[in-house]
Amino acid sequence: MPQISDPRVLVDAATRDDAAVFRFAEDRALVATVDFFAPIVDDPHAFGAIAAANAFSDLYAMGAIPLLALNIVAWPRKPELLELLGEVLRGGAETAAAAGALIVGGHSIDDPEPKYGMVALGEVRADKVITIAGARLGDHLVLTKAIGTGILSTALKRDLLPESALAQAVHSMKSLNSGAAAAMRAAGDAVHAATDVTGFGLLGHLGNMVRASAVGARINLGSIPLLDGAREAAEKGAVPDGTRRNRRATDAYTGWSASVTELDKVLLNDAQTSGGLLIAVDSSRTGALIATLRHLGDPVRYAVIGEITGRAAGTIEVTE
Repeated sequence: MPQISDPRVLVDAATRDDAAVFRFAEDRALVATVDFFAPIVDDPHAFGAIAAANAFSDLYAMGAIPLLALNIVAWPRKPELLELLGEVLRGGAETAAAAGALIVGGHSIDDPEPKYGMVALGEVRADKVITIAGARLGDHLVLTKAIGTGILSTALKRDLLPESALAQAVHSMKSLNSGAAAAMRAAGDAVHAATDVTGFGLLGHLGNMVRASAVGARINLGSIPLLDGAREAAEKGAVPDGTRRNRRATDAYTGWSASVTELDKVLLNDAQTSGGLLIAVDSSRTGALIATLRHLGDPVRYAVIGEITGRAAGTIEVTE
């Protein structure tokens, strides 16, 4: 990627943040991201909704409000499959509408492997951008969705689970992180850093945060919410390649308590789709953040899973 020196660019790819941020007025900034992938569930409407929610999550992690979206479509040029594409686009459109964003266009190509996603654009006050680099000693870490989507979707692909067993996971992936973003905005300057938990897994995204913030972190295994069936699916060997790569990568900066099992390590590295937000919040305001989440009726599980520490910068300690 080219190095950016334009002062209007407040955040670019160099920081491993969730989205780019471009200041277009003294107090206003545009937040831009793109995300697309192949189907992870069989139901086309659910796939479209999940892909859209996943794209908007990058905006929410930066504290932005969604404005516009562009569809990205790769689809086989077969008439019998166009009805399925219509369902995918309908799912994406309904999720965009729920986010308050307008779909104003897009682009499609002929591809034997279906893929769908969005370019998502949002707005944030230029002085209220939330990045991964501001976590402070003593902050609590709040996770707003349970983990395990990668393992469960892999179990579906390998016929180890029926799609009906993924109802909780599909509900979680389809759910927008709008409530979590609203809670962060309500907490104001008490929220010091945030990211959404997606392909690098919980430990990978937390690793990005502690490196960027020059701090350490401690998380409690027992506090981390898991989706129903995720542990059992992992025990059956339904572990995606991305999760295995994450597991190898995070070992370099993660310290494990002796009681943490290999299965636990895999789960904490599971590559997520449309996961929750991971928020570093001043410990004195954690209760208020949780209360706001509860008041907003956030439809997914959230928990305080750990804290920011002064141990070696860029490292994570996992306790039980």
